Amino acid sequence: MGHHHGHAHSHGSGHGHGPRAGGPESDVSSGGRNERRLLLAAALTTVTLLAEVAGGIISGSLALLADAGHMLTDAAALILAWLAVRFARHPADWKRTYGFDRFEVLAAFANGLALFFISAMICYEAIERMFNPVEVLGGTMLIIAAIGLLVNVVTLLILNHGGDPNLNVRAALLHVMSDLLGSVAAIGAAVVILYTGWTPIDPILSIVITLLILRSAWLITKEAGHILLEGAPNDLDVREVQKDLEATVPDVQGVHHIHAWSLSENRRVMTLHALTCDNVPPERVAAAIKERLKQAFGVVHATVEVEHRECADAEGKACGKV
Repeated sequence: MGHHHGHAHSHGSGHGHGPRAGGPESDVSSGGRNERRLLLAAALTTVTLLAEVAGGIISGSLALLADAGHMLTDAAALILAWLAVRFARHPADWKRTYGFDRFEVLAAFANGLALFFISAMICYEAIERMFNPVEVLGGTMLIIAAIGLLVNVVTLLILNHGGDPNLNVRAALLHVMSDLLGSVAAIGAAVVILYTGWTPIDPILSIVITLLILRSAWLITKEAGHILLEGAPNDLDVREVQKDLEATVPDVQGVHHIHAWSLSENRRVMTLHALTCDNVPPERVAAAIKERLKQAFGVVHATVEVEHRECADAEGKACGKV
């Protein structure tokens, strides 16, 4: 009884000011560039999708229809990614105090899951086609696949132009890359069919390309899922953060109750408790901790609770224990 707790809550910048809460000004311009790139890519993909569906039906090519299936998900993925960029630029409000950045992560997660679903469908159709082969018009297949490849290359260049893509754009890029590989497979299958007449090459190449894209789909889905589950950033170990702050920040005797997560791929958030002496101003300690977190660990928003004796959350236990 009678202990002086003296904890002060201090919040870092980034609680709903400006176009994106806590994000640098460059994030806003980057979001605008991403929005334009994604919209143009979606338009190109939709036009090519219609051509490939028609060509696949006329030629009887599964590889071409599989490529069109990829393009269908590409178009949906690009539109979803475009919508995510638009939503992410909305300012924070009283209901969503961190803003809408997480929408882009959600879009990336959805696009990753879509790739798994489409891959499973293509593999199923390819296996069925192996046991029940049909006639394939190699010439028509080759022409349409070549047009699809050209559009995919242009779309890939559009999405790659203008700096490092974030998780949302990378997921959209993965859809386009998988479709580009699908076009390559369709062209390869068309050439083999034209010269040898061996139609099983069509479903075989479809399966090979599908397997190639699954690893990348898994990586995108896993990264987005980790953020959605409030996991700590992969390159940030809270145990190292504790040691670093205790060793480098003056007047800090101990750090505990550290929690770290990400709002989006590049917006790191952290909360922690810091133990210091009674005669040290809590504002000074909190400011020093936040500066260190920003410089050493890239944390854009931190909430620091400064305590002098006992931790308010420890039910009488010593503050220095994690």
